[in-house]
Amino acid sequence: MNRNALVSLVRNYTQKTWDIVVIGGGATGAGIALDAASRGFNTLLLEQEDFGKGTSSRSTKLIHGGVRYLAQGDLVLVIEALKERGLILKNAPHLTFNQEFVIPVYTWWEVLMYAVGLKFYDLLAGRLSLGKSRYIGREETLKRLPNLQARGLKGGIVYHDGQFDDSRLLITLIRTVLEKGGVALNYCKVSGLLKSEDGKVSGVTARDIETGQKLRINSRVVINATGVFTDDILRMDQSVMERTIRPSQGVHVVLDQRFLQGKSAIMIPKTDDGRVLFAIPWYDKVVVGTTDTPIDTISLEPTALEEEINFILRTAGRYLVVAPQRKDILSVYAGLRPLAAHPNDPTATREISRRHKISIAHSGLVTVEGGKWTTYRRMAQDAIDKVMKAGMLEKKDCVTSNLPVYGIGDGYLKKDRYHIYGIHADEIKTLVHQDPDMGKAMHPDLPYNRAEIIWICRNEMPRKLEDVLARRTRALLLDARASKDIAPDVAAIMAKELELDEAWAKQQIEEYNALVEKYIC
Repeated sequence: MNRNALVSLVRNYTQKTWDIVVIGGGATGAGIALDAASRGFNTLLLEQEDFGKGTSSRSTKLIHGGVRYLAQGDLVLVIEALKERGLILKNAPHLTFNQEFVIPVYTWWEVLMYAVGLKFYDLLAGRLSLGKSRYIGREETLKRLPNLQARGLKGGIVYHDGQFDDSRLLITLIRTVLEKGGVALNYCKVSGLLKSEDGKVSGVTARDIETGQKLRINSRVVINATGVFTDDILRMDQSVMERTIRPSQGVHVVLDQRFLQGKSAIMIPKTDDGRVLFAIPWYDKVVVGTTDTPIDTISLEPTALEEEINFILRTAGRYLVVAPQRKDILSVYAGLRPLAAHPNDPTATREISRRHKISIAHSGLVTVEGGKWTTYRRMAQDAIDKVMKAGMLEKKDCVTSNLPVYGIGDGYLKKDRYHIYGIHADEIKTLVHQDPDMGKAMHPDLPYNRAEIIWICRNEMPRKLEDVLARRTRALLLDARASKDIAPDVAAIMAKELELDEAWAKQQIEEYNALVEKYIC
């Protein structure tokens, strides 16, 4: 996964034509590129920053059908998501888990309502069910969730959904694209669309951020999969157009494991703003969220608002014996969801982020909007199918429903801490065997060691310190202050592995330290 070699390949391909260029390196773009490459199409993915820099690394860490969409009566979405949940757990077993959830209930009406609703959820999952939902009594609920508020508690409703590491799955999808013959580049920003004499899109112009080199890339199909940045690409096609995206921000806080004290997650079914709130065990920490706040400014690095942080702490505090305080927050992160602006009222929004929409402009530009992590594979299949139906590409069958992601094979242990690397865990263990000091944790509050950082540098195309600490590992999200402490050591390893100088390392440390401040309360 040598980026310089991939850039050279793209640069030398200028006289040829790609079948598909995908703009956007989040879950949607990676899924589309994988679908296309696995069908045998000559595929190129371009991402302006690092893979998953935006929303796709800032999720609630759930692969789920969507209990709240069931309550809203959106059965089609729930059925689709439950099927895709099963496929993801099958095709990426080293990065996904069957997670038990408990809904605490404080009235007998709630017991009846949630028990019936989740039995229907089980029924919709069919043979891909992860476990039957059931009512458990007060004592059993407190045994599973010792820190739960006991006053008035009638019991709990247990159900199952999927849990995962979003950015680790994303980089694994990128590696699968490469394995299938596609090309994916981070830090390569699309600057314009190429058009033929009849006004049809025939490729893109792009700039390699690292070198500043401009690229002219011909393609039969161009797909816009840029999430909240969708309008930026649409304006390259039509300079005058209505705003189509108004984002909503979702915030999560990360706490120490003592605030949950169990392996089960909590789902609070209704909050003050009508959303659900989750408290989920994740890498020996607890992720609590989320919010839904309309935002006017689209940013690659959104910042959590004070009222969002306070809302999460206040809501969690109602259900936990030990109510979390600001001083307890290890990290806070924000992500943006794409919302569609209402055609008759640009100040209003209607959420399309959980239902996906695929459109083909008169110019031939294909745009994919909405969706969620759980349905990334189905979104990709639908996009390529629609392109083929429009006669833009020849018909080829989709194969991703039974396609294991890169790194799956016999020999990896799910209980092993290195399980997230699949069969390549042995390569990291070999480094540790050669030098046991490389296997020591770099910080007492984080699990990562030098061997992992070296392996990541050699295999996963990180270009900045942030790439390693925020997305290849999850250090920034697990404990922002601890990640700052190890930043100099990680930068030194990267500089050596990537053959960069001390000045680069110093600049990266400065940039990262500034970034960390956004994650600290």
